[in-house]
Amino acid sequence: MSELSARVASGSFPAGANAEAEATKLNQGALEFLLGAQRMMFEEWVFLGDEMLERTRTEMQLFTEFVAKLAAAHSVRDVTTMCQECGQHQLDFFRRDSERLFKHGERMIATTSNLISGRSLN
Repeated sequence: MSELSARVASGSFPAGANAEAEATKLNQGALEFLLGAQRMMFEEWVFLGDEMLERTRTEMQLFTEFVAKLAAAHSVRDVTTMCQECGQHQLDFFRRDSERLFKHGERMIATTSNLISGRSLN
C-alpha cells in the first residue's frame, strides 16, 4: 500500500506493459494460493480417511482382544485382571491417538503458515 502511495505522490505510474506484468504477477500469486489451498484440503481428506480406517482397525483389534479375554476368564480375579489390562490398552490407544492428532495439528499450522506467506508447501 505504501508503494502505491509513493507512486501517487511522485506522479509516476507504470507504463501499460509494466502494469500488465504486475497484474500477471498478482494473478499468478492468487492462482498459486488457491491451488495450494485446494491441495491442502485434498491432503486433509486423505488424512481423515486414513485416520478413520486406522482408528477403526485398532478399535476392532482391541474389541477382539477384549472378547477373547472375556471368554477365557473363569473367575472374578481373571475378570478383574482382564478389565485392568483392557483399560490400560485403551489408555495407550488414546495416548497414541492424541499424539498423532497433536503432530497433525502442528503440521497443519506450519502448512497454513507457509501457504499464507507464499512459501512452497513441500
